[in-house]
Amino acid sequence: MIAIGITGIAGVWAFIVLLRQLYYICQPSEVLIFAGLPNRTGAGDKIGYRTVRGGSALRIPVVEEVMRLDLSNMIIDLRVESAYSKGGVPLNVSGVANIKISGEEPGIHNAIERLIGKTQDEIRHIAKETLEGNLRGVMSSLTPEQLNEDKITFARTLLEEAEDDLQKLGLVLDTLQIQNISDDVRYLDSIGRKQLVELKRDSRIAEAEATSQSAVKQAENERTTSLRRLDKELAIATANAEKRVKDAVTRRNAVVAEVQAKVGAELARAEAEMPVQEERIKQVMQQLEADVIAPAESECETMVAEAKGEAATIVEEGRSQAEGLRDLVESLKRSGDDAKRLFLLQKLEPLLTMLSNTVQPIEVDEVTLIGEREGQVNLSLATLLRQLQDSTGIRVLQDKSTGSSDSAAEIDQK
Repeated sequence: MIAIGITGIAGVWAFIVLLRQLYYICQPSEVLIFAGLPNRTGAGDKIGYRTVRGGSALRIPVVEEVMRLDLSNMIIDLRVESAYSKGGVPLNVSGVANIKISGEEPGIHNAIERLIGKTQDEIRHIAKETLEGNLRGVMSSLTPEQLNEDKITFARTLLEEAEDDLQKLGLVLDTLQIQNISDDVRYLDSIGRKQLVELKRDSRIAEAEATSQSAVKQAENERTTSLRRLDKELAIATANAEKRVKDAVTRRNAVVAEVQAKVGAELARAEAEMPVQEERIKQVMQQLEADVIAPAESECETMVAEAKGEAATIVEEGRSQAEGLRDLVESLKRSGDDAKRLFLLQKLEPLLTMLSNTVQPIEVDEVTLIGEREGQVNLSLATLLRQLQDSTGIRVLQDKSTGSSDSAAEIDQK
């Protein structure tokens, strides 16, 4: 029994020892490469190994071999001397770079193919040569002023330039710092002196600008103070004006109230007198109606009655005259033309009388008859006078003093 127990323990111990030899633990800063069996990458490429990062795995005995690849950081001191910059000025550049082996695909596969089995010093040397070559290429594309003034841009350009070359090697450039840039011909010193002069000039300009700005600021402060003082005075004047306006409004309201009171009193007195005036108006109206309107209406009625009576009389007279004229016209029609002439002669006498009444008495000094033969004057004159008297009613008298009728005559209306 004891022999069996010892054999069992020995077997367990042998299994543990064997497992210890086949079981590999991968540290966080390294990669284990199990080479020997075919495998494929994440992109589908066929490779003859498998990788384990940050964990553990068992090695298949006989067919697999295990190798370690350190992923820890490596510091590289860079120094390039007499590298020509853009413009042909040789410069010396020194800096520090931090690189490591890439742990991600596809960089890890490039590192396994190119760097497996190499020490860190060898890897550091390869990376240093690569970075210095890239550094010379970048320096040839930049002027000394650009290299000296903007080192950050210089380092960023170098990172971009070296990234592709380092990735092909399976390396990653974490940081790059340019520490110093110098030259043997003192070109940068002259640039520095120029920059110093420019700095002094800019300092004087800045000082002058600061002085002018201070003066401007002081002037602005004085202007602000003056404006505030003016605003204060304006506010006081505005307050006084508002006070005077309020006083005037108050006085106006008092005056308006006083006038309104007077007007109200007058209105009340007028309203109180309105019934009296209305009674007076009624009395006057009654008196006018008794004294003027009633007599006028009575007179009007009387005149209307008289006018109606006269109109009736006129109407009756016109009717009777119309009937008489109608009878006369009928009789004239029956009597013929002689009756018409007789009627006209009857109407001619009052018409001539009316016409003669319109003529005033006229005194005629002399009447001379021309164109009569001697011996026929008296006969012709007498005949003319008789015809004139018969036709017009004018009688010609003889002159008492001369006894002749052709020396003077008096026309009398008959």
